[in-house]
Amino acid sequence: MPEGDTVHRTADRLHRALAGRVVQRAELRWPRVPDVDLAGAHTLEVVARGKHLLHRFDSGITLHTHLRMEGQWRIEHPGAATQRALRRSDLRAAVLTDEWSALGLRLGMLDLVPTSREGDLVGHLGPDVLGADWDPDLVASRLTASEAFVGDLLLDQRVLAGVGTFWASEILFLERVLPWTPGRDLGDTVASRITDRLHRLMDLARRTGWQASTGVQRSGEEAYVHARSGRPCRRCGDTVRVAMTGLAPRQRTLFSCPTCQGGLAPTDDGRPQRPLGSGGSGGGRPGSGRSGR
Repeated sequence: MPEGDTVHRTADRLHRALAGRVVQRAELRWPRVPDVDLAGAHTLEVVARGKHLLHRFDSGITLHTHLRMEGQWRIEHPGAATQRALRRSDLRAAVLTDEWSALGLRLGMLDLVPTSREGDLVGHLGPDVLGADWDPDLVASRLTASEAFVGDLLLDQRVLAGVGTFWASEILFLERVLPWTPGRDLGDTVASRITDRLHRLMDLARRTGWQASTGVQRSGEEAYVHARSGRPCRRCGDTVRVAMTGLAPRQRTLFSCPTCQGGLAPTDDGRPQRPLGSGGSGGGRPGSGRSGR
């Protein structure tokens, strides 16, 4: 799932292309979306809030979208590329101007609401790691005040907004913290290091367009542990593990090194895990000694 750095870059691209321009045509292919004609409205701004996108028009309407796992917004010039996109079965939204076309493909959420009611959709979110409301001290205090696992807390958008499994896994590895450590056991210093490093690395990824915690932008070398279960740890050589965290139906996978981070997940029985995508009898679900996503 695209994380906050990717979503903020998407918002910046949409804003640069559309801000101040009049909508010539708009299509929203989504069940039960209000029947509102956006033609003639001007885009005021497109902003990100955590993993959410808010496209605000001068008509007092906001188009809210969420990319979920596979969604994307593409920017095209009017013409053949736009016409091809409009014929796609996975097109969910299109906002067309005289110079640029914004095309939303495979979107996971779409709402059209009065701008004054945006809070109904995103008001539950905690401070945005990349937003003007970012408050590392507040977030650190939330981490240390909770009995929940720190991995779950980082993924809880009510605690802080924008973090997904890549950044949660990577930041905790860098700080040598097991994702299944209760937040209250972190201590103030470690919690502050986690929040500071999160902001610094996610902001770098937002600016560069390259999600990498290792400092290496070559394909396959961007991460220390994320999606590397069954492979050697880049730091110590032990085998990276994967396990589920959270409660059904909102379980997520997190990756860690048992040596660098001091243990196994509560659901990890310690049996060998094959590398993701390698197949074979050892390549199934996480938490059973078999790797998975």
